[in-house]
Amino acid sequence: MPDSKRKSILILGGSFAGLTAAYELKRLAGEAHEITVVDKNEHFVFIPSLIWVPFGWRTIEQISFPLAPTLAAQGVRFLHATARWIDPARQTVTISQANGGERELFYDYLLVATGPHADFAMVEGLGPDGGYTVSICTAPHAIEAGRAWREFLREPGPVIVGATQEAACYGAAYEFVFNLEYALRKVGLRDRVPITYLTSEPFAGHFGIGGMKWAREMTEWFFRHTGIDWVLDAVVEKVSPGMVHLRQGRLHRAAAKNGRPEDLSGGSLPFRYAMIIPRFLGVPVVRDSGLGNARGFVVVDDYFRHLQHRNIYAAGVSVAVAPPEPCPSGCSVPKTGYISEVMAKYAARNILADIDGRPLVPKPATEIDAKCLMDAGNQGIIMLTDRIYVPSRHRKTELLIPGPWAHWAKVAFEKYALWKMRTGRVAWP
Repeated sequence: MPDSKRKSILILGGSFAGLTAAYELKRLAGEAHEITVVDKNEHFVFIPSLIWVPFGWRTIEQISFPLAPTLAAQGVRFLHATARWIDPARQTVTISQANGGERELFYDYLLVATGPHADFAMVEGLGPDGGYTVSICTAPHAIEAGRAWREFLREPGPVIVGATQEAACYGAAYEFVFNLEYALRKVGLRDRVPITYLTSEPFAGHFGIGGMKWAREMTEWFFRHTGIDWVLDAVVEKVSPGMVHLRQGRLHRAAAKNGRPEDLSGGSLPFRYAMIIPRFLGVPVVRDSGLGNARGFVVVDDYFRHLQHRNIYAAGVSVAVAPPEPCPSGCSVPKTGYISEVMAKYAARNILADIDGRPLVPKPATEIDAKCLMDAGNQGIIMLTDRIYVPSRHRKTELLIPGPWAHWAKVAFEKYALWKMRTGRVAWP
């Protein structure tokens, strides 16, 4: 007879949240339960380093490792497949296997750690697939952005970098624009390339969380110091070849320290190279299965448990989190990296607590802190804050440390994080 105490725990997603949860479950439960990770990608990719790939400062091979042997070494099963349908009543997930064919997987507990779907279709002409802009949202996108970058260097012109209305990954957009500016200086082309940062944020350094103490002043200083113009409250109407068309936006000139912003409503900006991050949605399997909100993100309680289905949990970008403050042009909050790992650890521990009949441990979203390294070429900012999902005025700690050490800290952290994820040492800081 099968062991009724041994549970099948299925994890959808093999990035930060999914791997962290799998390792934490294995660390705490040992061989007591069967743990399976399903991901459409065969490799874990250290996504924060994708900002360096287009400029040739990293290869995908340097920032990734294969999931199957890595998880097998920890006693976790890996399936290279795409999840198509979740049936909570039958406790099954239908998957399309990479080598062909569909099958159903049964679960006692399901953890959704799928990450986001980049919704380039929200704006006509946006994105690398049938559009006119590049992306760093995935490894293939970053590789294509690198090919376009090398072509751009042969015939440079205006550059636009940023994020659309309802986007969330503002940190990556800021990092990319400052690294791009640094790359142009290194090859002696900076004076030939006007750069504009485009964002739906109401002020520079908002980051989708209402900003942090001195974040606005520090970000504006970086823009002025590097000669980058910036557009706030931007709503992108469409993208055509070489042109971004705006429904609204306010242009600030780096050279005009005390000048009034220019109204770009109904206007447009030219480009020869553009990297614009779109809004994120929940992945198709969550949206199609009706397990998410209107945007396809999973609404959870303080235990990272689905509100209706008590054996379904979620962690990372797949979780619905409300912005701490209003954002008139549409902003979403960051949920990647360290934040994903925090959610995943609590979700994993609460799954095991539920199995064992122990009290679950809450971790309200409003109690999650944040640790971020924002790279800017040979400079950067170390960012630390408690309670990232509350208004700035309610935080006790907001610390921004600018300087070259931030760049080297990110380089060092990249090596450490890859080693930690490859070896399963998620109990380490």
